[in-house]
Amino acid sequence: MMTPIDRLLAEQACRDLVQQAAARTDAQDHDGFVALFTADAVLVRPAGAALNGREAILASYRERPANRITRHLLCGTLFSDCSAESAAAVTQVLLWSGDANDAPGPFGRPSPRQVLGTFEDRFVKTPDGWRIAHRVASFVLYSERD
Repeated sequence: MMTPIDRLLAEQACRDLVQQAAARTDAQDHDGFVALFTADAVLVRPAGAALNGREAILASYRERPANRITRHLLCGTLFSDCSAESAAAVTQVLLWSGDANDAPGPFGRPSPRQVLGTFEDRFVKTPDGWRIAHRVASFVLYSERD
């Protein structure tokens, strides 16, 4: 049985992983991104393709266009389970994307696509700390501009 403080610490460590994963994706730090996952992690992309293991995740993210700009806004991480060794949570995600080749104006670059979705994560505690073992990323709503 976890103490309330231990549960809060575990949940915060997992929330930090979700935030770090988004920040590293936005920075195109693909190596840093995959280091947040277990070696045998599964990441299911919004289109439904499952990536199995760090190497597959890394290869997929390295294929993304280098000029793609993304920014993730995360909120509302809600835990459905938390123990000393594992946890599960859903985080709400608002994602903006654009193109670095577009000229910036006074409000930055245009964001032709905005999507709202979720990350459904399962976390495990490893000798190296908490890691993401399984993630399902899905979109619920989107907006596109011409």
